[in-house]
Amino acid sequence: MDMITIFLVGIAAIAAIAIVIANGKLSIKALLKKATRDSSNGKNTVDDIVDYDTYKMKSIEHALALLVAMLALFAIGTIFYRSFILALIITPLGLFYPKIRTKQIIRKRKTELRLQFKDALQSLSSSLHAGKSFELAMRNAIADLLIQYEANAYIIKEFEIIVRKLESNETIEKAFEEFAKRSGIEEIQSFAEILETCKRTGGNLISAIKSSTDIISDKIEVLNDIGSILSEKKLEQKILSSMPILLILMLSTSARDFMQPVFTGITGRVVMTVSLTLFVIAYFISEKITNIEV
Repeated sequence: MDMITIFLVGIAAIAAIAIVIANGKLSIKALLKKATRDSSNGKNTVDDIVDYDTYKMKSIEHALALLVAMLALFAIGTIFYRSFILALIITPLGLFYPKIRTKQIIRKRKTELRLQFKDALQSLSSSLHAGKSFELAMRNAIADLLIQYEANAYIIKEFEIIVRKLESNETIEKAFEEFAKRSGIEEIQSFAEILETCKRTGGNLISAIKSSTDIISDKIEVLNDIGSILSEKKLEQKILSSMPILLILMLSTSARDFMQPVFTGITGRVVMTVSLTLFVIAYFISEKITNIEV
């Protein structure tokens, strides 16, 4: 069986596995949604409250993540082993990828929210400095943010929730405290603490918010600069991580006689397994180094 046949058969098998898993998750979710509708007398409720420390993938997202991971593992296994069976054996490791992808999404959401919060603080501080009430300043901030971001941006949704809470006679410090807890972002938590302290002690709220806005904005700006530097290193890490795969692929196509022993004999299989293990370990170590929490 040649390489093209092995790869096509493998893709078909992996796609079938991913579809079965996706259908299983979809049916379970459909039953849960039906139970929720029945318990709420046929009324669906949409919860806009987001916990930024958790993320639950949709069925289609989970299926795509599984499919991509399994196809990648099958391709790597085919390159390293030149065996359909051995390549399929390592593809179930792709079941761990959705968890990895979930962590990446959580990290990305927090990064976006932190950057959006900086812009929101600047707008909020300007409105308060102009003598507007907190509720009116929040509304103006939402209008300003709609110019920069889409209506479904995280910070816009959060500020709309806070405005609704203010309309329900909830205190501003309590509304921001709840938002800060869900965000899991240090800068938002610091702002909520400053707001609560000013309200409790009767301090100059406008002056405190102006000072804290400048400090928090500068800190977020520095963190964004560090993130930009790290993104360059992450690109380098991805390129370097792909080099062993490309090297084996190049040697196996240009020097087949030279690479033939590692694809056939037991010793060759062991060598390739050790090499693949070291490659995976090196990849996760490099991911750990480049994913520095800033």
